[in-house]
Amino acid sequence: MIRRLRRPLLAALEFRAVGEVGLLLLALPLLNRAPRGDGHPVLLMPGFGAGESSLEPLRLFLKSRGYHVEAWGFGRNRGFNRRLANAIEQKVRYLHHRHRRRVSLIGWSLGGVFAFYAAHAAPECVRTVISLGSPLRLDPDSRPPPGIVAMYKVLSHPMGPMVHQARVRSRRMRGPPPVPSTCIYSMHDGVVPPDQATLEGDPTNHENVRVPGSHFGFGVNSLAMWVIADRLATHEGAWRPFAPKGRMAPIFRAFGPRE
Repeated sequence: MIRRLRRPLLAALEFRAVGEVGLLLLALPLLNRAPRGDGHPVLLMPGFGAGESSLEPLRLFLKSRGYHVEAWGFGRNRGFNRRLANAIEQKVRYLHHRHRRRVSLIGWSLGGVFAFYAAHAAPECVRTVISLGSPLRLDPDSRPPPGIVAMYKVLSHPMGPMVHQARVRSRRMRGPPPVPSTCIYSMHDGVVPPDQATLEGDPTNHENVRVPGSHFGFGVNSLAMWVIADRLATHEGAWRPFAPKGRMAPIFRAFGPRE
């Protein structure tokens, strides 16, 4: 009963994402010290109902860390479907061929489902995959907030999220892909509960990392950005679980423990 009451309350409080923009501005001096990368390609995928502009803060941040960052190039995310998933797989293969380097994939919310799908489909082209509050393990008995259901019916399919749920249950998506993977999630996510945004897998190749924040604020969540920078900067073939160091360590110990 408590959980049933808590979910609607968290959904109603998603407007706090506006405040997270201000927190990002305050955190910029610290983020300027985030690990820098080696310039390999990174592909960003937006959440359901959102376009590529929603990931602009993350794109600019990763560009400042030295990466070649690209948006997915398919406009607004209108829901999961096999044709678009296959198109993203082909884009990953193209980037891998063009840069002669493996591609890192980052997806926010439903974009993370596309990212994990592509990592399963083309693991030889993927360096690492990261999800931000993504519904990777949907519970058919737990309906999304009414607003999300209505958006899905308008933008994607008259049956709503049920279509997406059926596809996510495919054999390919039952666990982490065979590449290093990270599920970033929040206990206070008002859209995707933690048990749906995390996966169980080999701890030498997969992890779930918790950060505080809202679902709609993941694109500007400063702690999530630090985790992403750390994960992307890990040398290829030398992946290890996230372990915050330096000035960020006390912050993660207080607000963002790993699980």
